[in-house]
Amino acid sequence: SFCLRTSPRLLCAATQQKNTGQNLEEDQSQSQNEQKVEPSSAEKLLAEEKAKLEEQLKDVTEKYKRALADAENVRQRSQKLVEEAKLYGIQSFCKDLLEVADILEKATESVPKEEIKDENPHLKSLYEGLVMTEMQIQKVFKKHGLLRLNPVGAKFDPYEHEALFHTPVEGQEPGTIALVSKIGYKLHGRTLRPALVGVVKDA
Repeated sequence: SFCLRTSPRLLCAATQQKNTGQNLEEDQSQSQNEQKVEPSSAEKLLAEEKAKLEEQLKDVTEKYKRALADAENVRQRSQKLVEEAKLYGIQSFCKDLLEVADILEKATESVPKEEIKDENPHLKSLYEGLVMTEMQIQKVFKKHGLLRLNPVGAKFDPYEHEALFHTPVEGQEPGTIALVSKIGYKLHGRTLRPALVGVVKDA
């Protein structure tokens, strides 16, 4: 047969060629595995570039978020300033009108109550006109958020009251207000003019 006629040298060469082919395949396979394990320099550069870009994106995103927060804070502060300007823009004008209200109050207090009768029609009409004017101005004040402070009997509050004197008063608790010398006013909850008061102190 052919197998028997084949010389030992040819068989050895075939075997060697086969082994060589197997070794070549193994070397190629090992080389491919090494390439898989160790990335090329191009892949390393791409990975580094990707990391840099991701870091830059993160930084830009943080700056954008901070810019948005700053813009929102500015908007809120501006809105608050506008609202306060609307509320307290009449503060100076109101303060001037308080003097008028004080004069009206003093005028009505100065009229002797026993003289207000039908026998004195002119005085009675004048007094009633003053009272009506005082009531009307207080309505206007209230409409615009301006309220009186007449704190007799209340606890002394340095944010709303100004103490002119301290005096012992029998039957009243120390620290309370015994006398209001001048009415105070608040504009939308903010003290526009403190009430001038006398405060009870320990005997």
